[in-house]
Amino acid sequence: MPSVFNITYMKTDTHNSYVQSINRVIDYINNHLDEPIEVATLARIANISTFHFCRVFKALRGESPIAYIARLRIETAAQLLRYSSLPVEAIAFNVGYETPASLSKAFKLQYGFSPTQYRNDKDKYIMKREIINHDLALKAPKILDLEPKSVLYVSLTGTYLTLDYEGAYQQLWAVVKEQKLFTKGIESICVFYDDPKVTESSLLRSDVCLVIHKEAQPSQQVSCKTIAGGRYAVFHYQGSYDHLSEVYDTALRWIVNGGYELRDEPMFEKYLNDSRRTPAEKLKTEVYIPIK
Repeated sequence: MPSVFNITYMKTDTHNSYVQSINRVIDYINNHLDEPIEVATLARIANISTFHFCRVFKALRGESPIAYIARLRIETAAQLLRYSSLPVEAIAFNVGYETPASLSKAFKLQYGFSPTQYRNDKDKYIMKREIINHDLALKAPKILDLEPKSVLYVSLTGTYLTLDYEGAYQQLWAVVKEQKLFTKGIESICVFYDDPKVTESSLLRSDVCLVIHKEAQPSQQVSCKTIAGGRYAVFHYQGSYDHLSEVYDTALRWIVNGGYELRDEPMFEKYLNDSRRTPAEKLKTEVYIPIK
């Protein structure tokens, strides 16, 4: 008999309820990575018994909550080592390690070299090398202070540019219609939590979002949350989405060389035209990188 927590056999209503619960948990983890995170706390946020919570989480995310948190901590540390000037000690505490030695031990065990070696030797890489494409001719970014954004979102996991973004937007617009949320100023954005140079492509997390201006309620696999405001470096790019990974590498190198520090929030893209009706070379994208 199949397990009740095999997502293939879940009833639709049950599956959607679990998606909403685990989305709340993921949002909590993202915002509390620098703190001790107990499974019992996560189960309470999900409103699922501790006994069942780990199996539900693994069914939907493909790994246990403990493994998920451990992976996020070490991968976030890797990003900060490359794109910030924070001391290794500060990075360790910022991502939830009790001591710098704990980070160093976990990092070397996972990647085969120390945090300091990874920071200082740009020839060392984890999943793939950084690509600085000078042909992109990115201009210096605008530095903007943004208000928080209320969004509807569908959470996706997998290789960027291969996911069902159109299907996600169809779900989002259906909720806008159903809940009468349409106003001027709705924005199409996508939030990216992971660095493809660090995270295995099948585990990359993204949220497909619509920025809305009325109060909304979660519905089926569509959730609600707020994207943090604050200071962002905003890069404008025109061209195919196929080159966006190079845009990020080039933009992040600009951030580092410009003396800016990354802020502990995810990056996101804002799409200024419709990819279904626009030639690839004319697609316009704004890339928002959170800075201090």
